[in-house]
Amino acid sequence: MVVSMMQTLVIPILGIIQNDLGATTAQVSWVTTATLLSAAVFTPLLGRLGDQRGTKPTLLGVLVVMVAGSVLAATTSSMLWLIVARVMQGAATAIFPLALSVLRQEVAPARLPGAMALVSGTLGFGSGLALVSAGLLTTGADPDYHLVFWLAAALAVAALIAVAVAVPAPRTRTGGRTDWLGATGLALLLVLILLPISQGHTWGWTSARTLALFAAAAVTTVLWVFVERRVRDPLVDMKMFVHRPVLFTNIAGLLVGFAMFAQFIGVSYLVQTPSEIAGYGFGASVLRASVVYLLPSALVSLVAAQFGGVLVRRIGARLTLAVGAVFGVIGFAWLTLAHDTTASVILAGMVVGVAISFGYAAMPALIVAGVPHHQTGIANGINSISRSTGSAIGSAVVTSLLASKTLDNLPTGVPALPAESQYTLSFALAGMAFVLVIGVAMVGLAMRRRSSSPATATPAPSDDGESTPASSDDGESTPASSGEGETTPARTAVSA
Repeated sequence: MVVSMMQTLVIPILGIIQNDLGATTAQVSWVTTATLLSAAVFTPLLGRLGDQRGTKPTLLGVLVVMVAGSVLAATTSSMLWLIVARVMQGAATAIFPLALSVLRQEVAPARLPGAMALVSGTLGFGSGLALVSAGLLTTGADPDYHLVFWLAAALAVAALIAVAVAVPAPRTRTGGRTDWLGATGLALLLVLILLPISQGHTWGWTSARTLALFAAAAVTTVLWVFVERRVRDPLVDMKMFVHRPVLFTNIAGLLVGFAMFAQFIGVSYLVQTPSEIAGYGFGASVLRASVVYLLPSALVSLVAAQFGGVLVRRIGARLTLAVGAVFGVIGFAWLTLAHDTTASVILAGMVVGVAISFGYAAMPALIVAGVPHHQTGIANGINSISRSTGSAIGSAVVTSLLASKTLDNLPTGVPALPAESQYTLSFALAGMAFVLVIGVAMVGLAMRRRSSSPATATPAPSDDGESTPASSDDGESTPASSGEGETTPARTAVSA
């Protein structure tokens, strides 16, 4: 929950930060984008460190960085240092795959799907709770956004204490090298993609600067893949990445992350738009936007997380992902066609909340079923890259869309306001993302391959030294010996 709160805590207060620091829309958007970019880089890096050095010490280190970043954000009034602080907070995203690794080691196989679904489902709830908390802390005539970051610091300290007390010491470590070159290359690649996306409307989409950055991103991608395929301990195991269950689950993660931030940013800005000036919107305060329009979605996400775990056990993770995507299509179609009443925005947001929780419940089970036991941490880390990258792209794309077409003839002193058509387009794009998720679940994850991926072709030793066979091509696990004459599932069955 703390992970997702770090990503969405600032969304309702971006306008306050922009006004207080005198920043442009493009500059303030990096308060969100920097955290998501940082998450995409640090998650696999710290997931690897967790496998190598143990999950508990890695979790403690991540939380210390998170505390430091939160305190820096709470005490600075500089846009540059605020972005640096948000980069430090982004490292907290690595908590999620590390937590899943702890569950894999400590929870009985029969209870693992439900436990993973519960932890995953709290991501959607935590995102919504962060939005509400930000609204409550910035009420009054002279709101102070620094209070939001003090809350983040307090939550980080609480999480640090909880991990120190409750998480058991690691029993195994894999050792190996850390791929710092791969992490640097991934960071550069994402910056080269996100910078022109966020600035394209200002520079011009066909300007030399924009096209040069996109070209540089393409070249960097090729070089990064080349390096990752040849280093001994890569940040991203390309053989694992292209294995069908992992690849298509990561595509789904990218799309769900994109849609989630399209909703958060789109709805937050939409409902705060003054209707008497723009002709649309609700003129909501930060508090009203958070509590009235966003809290219902957060509460539904929490409830849906419980049902998501049940669905994973009953119908399999693949169909759970598809069901969630159907909810996503319905919710965003609703927002696209009818965002002119309070009831429509709230109810559509609740439907999207179900979609996101179901998606987050299904993806870890799909990943665990597709990789050997000892690679669970890094595999979930790669999936977190996909979600964070999708969220970063969603943040940049929606911000760019809203800034690319504004209303004319606004009263003097009124800041630029997006045309209503830009919200319609943003919600429609998010709905199309969920249409693609349906295709991924029903086609990409359903196709069988006769040959196994190199990542799962041979049995891999488990953390207890036992042999754990890879999952079968249809996503179901094959039994493994427990060492006591009994047969236990090597990993959870996830297909329908």
